[in-house]
Amino acid sequence: MKIQFSPPDISELEIQEVADALRSGWITTGPRTKELERQIASYVGTNKCVCLNSQTACAEMALRLLGVGEGDEVITSAYTYTASASVICHTGAKLVLVDTQKDSFEMDYTALENAITDKTKAIIPVDLAGIPCDYDKIFEIVNSKKSIFSPNNDIQRALGRVAIMADTAHAFGASRKGVMAGSIADFSSFSFHAVKNFTTAEGGALTWRTIEGVSDDDLYKKLQLLSLHGQSKDALAKTQLGAWEYDIVGPFYKCNMTDIMAAMGLAQMKRYEKMLSRRREIIGKYDSALRKIGVETLDHYTDTHLSSGHLYLTRIPGITTEQRNEIIIKMAEADIACNVHYKPLPMHTAYKNLGFDIKDYPNAYAHFANEITLPLHTKLTDEEVDYVIENYVKIVKDYLK
Repeated sequence: MKIQFSPPDISELEIQEVADALRSGWITTGPRTKELERQIASYVGTNKCVCLNSQTACAEMALRLLGVGEGDEVITSAYTYTASASVICHTGAKLVLVDTQKDSFEMDYTALENAITDKTKAIIPVDLAGIPCDYDKIFEIVNSKKSIFSPNNDIQRALGRVAIMADTAHAFGASRKGVMAGSIADFSSFSFHAVKNFTTAEGGALTWRTIEGVSDDDLYKKLQLLSLHGQSKDALAKTQLGAWEYDIVGPFYKCNMTDIMAAMGLAQMKRYEKMLSRRREIIGKYDSALRKIGVETLDHYTDTHLSSGHLYLTRIPGITTEQRNEIIIKMAEADIACNVHYKPLPMHTAYKNLGFDIKDYPNAYAHFANEITLPLHTKLTDEEVDYVIENYVKIVKDYLK
């Protein structure tokens, strides 16, 4: 039995939708992309959605929309993938990293509050593993700092406070207090990469809450310009009779989604609720077996939130990083692929070169040191889940004190 970590769940439905897109003669951004945007907006409860070629592009375009740049500061977690932070660097703004809480993968909210200055323009919370952060607390913090907020553009002025730009890469289908991820924060950036619950091979979606005094249609149009070279007409509009002429209104970016990608997404939308349900079943089996032997796991489903069940993070109390790596190797010898989420940003060369030191983020390091992520995907059979549990319990018991 060979257990992959996170293969894409592609059925004949996706294959047929992609084939239909190819046969249609329209393979770049077109009617299927627009329909996927409509369906995603409806699913998460927003008026608009823009589909782009990655979550990274979505987050960066939101920062560009907000006018974030040199002289500004943007805060995110030290415990995340590089995409949460690199987009801040792309704009020329100063990256500010905050440690996690001692007993949670979420940011230390006291440290977050202390990190906000009159230069802070946005916060990027990370919904790690598909579990929404405590957005009530984050909104409370930014509202308490309104008096020192200094807006740069009309959108910032309309918000009147630091923007909350959720990294919802893992959280498509999650909810908090009955509100879907995608309509909780000011802006939310989803990933549809191949390893995500919902995939378009590559791709992502940006959604936002309506901002009083700002037109959703205007934001949508600005995002279209930002993501397509600043061109005043997209390819679909240019196909109208006599409508060849266009303008370039700014030297912008190129990160649109194609209809081939959107075709996969439209098929995934038809299957997604069953896929989420299957993830919940697998998490239930893992929790039942692992918690009773002392393995620490996340609470994916509570009275407050429902996770998208994207990753199954475990922590083995008391083990060293060397022992953690030994366990991963032993699991690999049983043909079970495991992973680690995440190596904190200050441990990577790029962020060391920016002056960050992992010694300043002790909680993030402690979470990383004994973390192991088990396979969690909808291609797993019950027999394979049992095989993962059997081997993990057997291996980990030797390390538990």
